[in-house]
Amino acid sequence: MSRWPSTKAKRVLAALVKIGWGIKRQSSSHRILERDGYPDVVFAFHDRDEIGPRMLARIAKQTGLTPEDL
Repeated sequence: MSRWPSTKAKRVLAALVKIGWGIKRQSSSHRILERDGYPDVVFAFHDRDEIGPRMLARIAKQTGLTPEDL
């Protein structure tokens, strides 16, 4: 079983902001996130979208997010 549960995009974005990511700019559902020491990340999900375990693992690899952050 995966360590990552399926989660709504709104909850993932809130967790990213909580660990230090900020929204640099936004165009529709595409948000460019920034954090010191990391390259910018595109977060392109609507708030009500369900993000599965595989995509969460990819996001975590780019951002440093952990399952405990959710």
